[in-house]
Amino acid sequence: KKSPSSLMRAWVWVVLGAVAVGLAAGDEHNHRYSPGEEVVMWMNTVGPYHNRQETYSYFTLPFCKGPVTEIAHHHETLGEALQGVELEISGLDVKFLQDVPTAQFCSIIVDDRKLAALKYAVKHHYWYQMYVDDLPIWALVGDHGEGGGVSDEDTYIWTHKRFDFGVHGNQIVDVNLTTGRRVKLEKGQQIEFSYEVKWAESDIAFTKRYEKYLDPTFFQHRIHWFSIFNSFMMVLFLVGLVTMIMMRTLRRDYARYSKDDDLDDLERDLGDEYGWKQVHGDVFRPPAYNLAFSTLVGTGYHVLLVSMIVILFSIWGDIYVGRGSLVTTIIFVYAGCAPIAGYFGGGLYSRNSGEEWIKQVLANAVLLPATVCGVAVVVNFIAMYYHASRAIPFRTMIVILAIWVLIVLPMTLVGAIIGRNVNGTPDHPCRITPIPRPIPEKKWFMEPLVIIMAGGVLPFGSIFIEMYFIFTSFWAYKVYYVYGFMLLVFVILTVVTTCVTIVCTYFLLNAEDYRWQWTSFLSGASTAIYVYLYSTYYFFFKTKMFGVFQTTFYFSYSALMALALGMMCGTLGYAGSAQFVHRIYRNVKID
Repeated sequence: KKSPSSLMRAWVWVVLGAVAVGLAAGDEHNHRYSPGEEVVMWMNTVGPYHNRQETYSYFTLPFCKGPVTEIAHHHETLGEALQGVELEISGLDVKFLQDVPTAQFCSIIVDDRKLAALKYAVKHHYWYQMYVDDLPIWALVGDHGEGGGVSDEDTYIWTHKRFDFGVHGNQIVDVNLTTGRRVKLEKGQQIEFSYEVKWAESDIAFTKRYEKYLDPTFFQHRIHWFSIFNSFMMVLFLVGLVTMIMMRTLRRDYARYSKDDDLDDLERDLGDEYGWKQVHGDVFRPPAYNLAFSTLVGTGYHVLLVSMIVILFSIWGDIYVGRGSLVTTIIFVYAGCAPIAGYFGGGLYSRNSGEEWIKQVLANAVLLPATVCGVAVVVNFIAMYYHASRAIPFRTMIVILAIWVLIVLPMTLVGAIIGRNVNGTPDHPCRITPIPRPIPEKKWFMEPLVIIMAGGVLPFGSIFIEMYFIFTSFWAYKVYYVYGFMLLVFVILTVVTTCVTIVCTYFLLNAEDYRWQWTSFLSGASTAIYVYLYSTYYFFFKTKMFGVFQTTFYFSYSALMALALGMMCGTLGYAGSAQFVHRIYRNVKID
């Protein structure tokens, strides 16, 4: 029989192996070429500039392909499929280190349908994306007349593409796309498309070739540094506040309770007893809806570990460079970390006298994936209606389902079994009374709902500047690469959420309300409410998004992000409060 420690070591190797597979899945080849070797020019997607997530296959517009029809096989990764990457061959004949003078590669005859499609694209500022050796390049489809008008008569498209390649040794380290030869759109005309290629030596090292897409003036702005410093000062304040509660306030409470213990029964009955000691017989009573609570906490631990691992791998491996690599890594890490949800959720459910542990395991395995899939299905139907590239292929859905059935579900079960056997025995320092104690009336600001809503303010305040940078990266055209900042903010959020919920739990118990489990969890989780409100503000005041598809996509996935953050922060709040509660009741004398 294997010990729990050996099982956990085996699980760690599985996670590392899964992540290695996810990271390795992004490369098409080794990025090394010999003179005259084919360089594949991929057309990806096209869409409106202001709606970054609203993308369509490039050839949904009436463009034509070049003469090249056979290329090296392209291996699409799971992350690419989920992110709507649709690489299609452009047909342009490009060979390594071989210049190509201006040459026509195809032409179209503009009929009514093509005219309407191209005019619509120009009117809504459509631009397209290409990939060359995993390097992205962008260009506008067309523009309007010199006066900036938007009338149909002033609609033009760009018909010439110039590619300037930078080479370091036998590797491509830079590529630029310049469009030219503006042609006015008219019905019945023949439009010819041309391209040219220039190669030049470059001093850019291959490992540094992606830096041109980064924006250090934006991400490393002094406001970013100031927000980190401001959050760090908040951490010091909160740690000091919690220390004061632990050392001074609790010491005074202990002294008062010790004095009460010296009184005889009559004096104690006539005395004015109050405070957290009075609920010692109820404070460890299992929370209402034990199954739901343990499932949320287990999932929160899962999200917490996945977030930490992905951030560390992003710092170590520059995951943002590869197409879909970040999404692929998240999926594999989530699957590999599934025992964590089972371990903590199953252990907590067992400690709280839960009996239907199979239901709890299923709930742990289903909660987050089912929520994400439910939202994705709704968005997917809308994407399919608009023929957008964001529509998830059926094959990808089958792969995701297989990962859940073959990896997530059984590993959650293994984690739950270990959790029930290792961490499932109650260790309460106080005996639970058979009859619940009535909760006395208290002032309005001590009500759980008020404490819950107040509990999320400071955690949100510690991250909202970073949320701006993250939102700008995801919903605008920035590449988020400062994962060191994210790690610092992640640590700050962990400390702030834990400290705030400990203070909230103390106030609640001091008001002789023993419903601290749900209150501590929801106090931390309420951070998600403020994050979602901020996302609403960002949509209306920081973007120019429009349309049913983009609006649905934005608010749906913002809600998923807020939900995951809420479960993570709620778990941090509960975990800190649980340690605090056990500590204070272990040190007080109970009859």
